[in-house]
Amino acid sequence: MEFEPVVNWLREIVKKSNAKGLVFGLSGGIDSAVIAGLAKKAFPNDSLGVIMPCESADEDEEDAILVADRLNLEVEKVDLTNTYRTLLKDSFISDNKMAKSNIKPRLRMTTLYYYAQDRGYLVCGSSNASEFYIGYYTKNGDSGVDILPLVSFLKEEVFEMARELNIPEKIIDKKPSAGLWENQTDEMEMGFTYEELDAHIRGEKIDSDIAKKIEHMHEVSEHKRSFAAMYIK
Repeated sequence: MEFEPVVNWLREIVKKSNAKGLVFGLSGGIDSAVIAGLAKKAFPNDSLGVIMPCESADEDEEDAILVADRLNLEVEKVDLTNTYRTLLKDSFISDNKMAKSNIKPRLRMTTLYYYAQDRGYLVCGSSNASEFYIGYYTKNGDSGVDILPLVSFLKEEVFEMARELNIPEKIIDKKPSAGLWENQTDEMEMGFTYEELDAHIRGEKIDSDIAKKIEHMHEVSEHKRSFAAMYIK
């Protein structure tokens, strides 16, 4: 998988924005690891990965550090667990699991922009084409970024890029997860595999029920791929 065009694109966008480098969340997953690898290639001295546990599994932080060590990447850690719990305590405890879980990526977005503005960096997101198609991300959370380098690459292509960028095998072999709650995985929550999703996006024939589910998710998530509705007088 050719990644140099993406690296050059990153340099161009950052330069046009009068910025100095890139900041991104480092979750211990493959997408953020690939972003870290690309950012480090583009800006060896101005790439920052922020590890932001929020009631997260210890393994995720360990894997994020594994990536950082492999890439010789600068990292900061901001534990958002108490911030998250304080917000719930000072507002209310919802019975809606997703309403509570989506607070976490929105807190991470706020944290990344704090670092970005302080350093003169852009916030770099890790959503890939597969996730983008079905809206598998949190609106104004992990989608609240300045640039999306992977949005044209299917999940399978992200895996290929990870190997080219020398990302640790443990990260490549790990089941993708948004880390919103314990034992959560992307494919379990979506109800189909990334292989099926990628095949459908490529126009290949898959199980009709799964195809309908994918298209339904694409349709109902359209608002995530657009600006807020604007009244024009």
